[in-house]
Amino acid sequence: MLCISMKAGDYFTVGDSTVVQLDRLSGDRIHLTINAPREVPILRGDVLERSGGQRPACVMAVPPRYTRRLPWNHAKKQALADIRQTLEQMEDGPEARFLRQKLDCIFPPAQEGTARTAV
Repeated sequence: MLCISMKAGDYFTVGDSTVVQLDRLSGDRIHLTINAPREVPILRGDVLERSGGQRPACVMAVPPRYTRRLPWNHAKKQALADIRQTLEQMEDGPEARFLRQKLDCIFPPAQEGTARTAV
């Protein structure tokens, strides 16, 4: 099996009459442009399988994306509670409001009591 690394605008050919071009990348998706004769059927894998076709044996399983996770433990929960308590004792100036807003953005107050992992 051939594996090709490409950048936007790169292309490859299949035979003499089919051109596949990487149009653009968008998040975790790529957009391909395929120019092939009308008599050459082109089907997405999910459409092929949904219509009763078999998944080709050469199709590799994609491993899950690695996401770095920071464990959420009691010490971090307590540190967050201490910061919130200190902010409540501060005068309600622009700095305190700014810090509260940013802290609420990172750690919404409703989620503090639940066990979770922070990304």
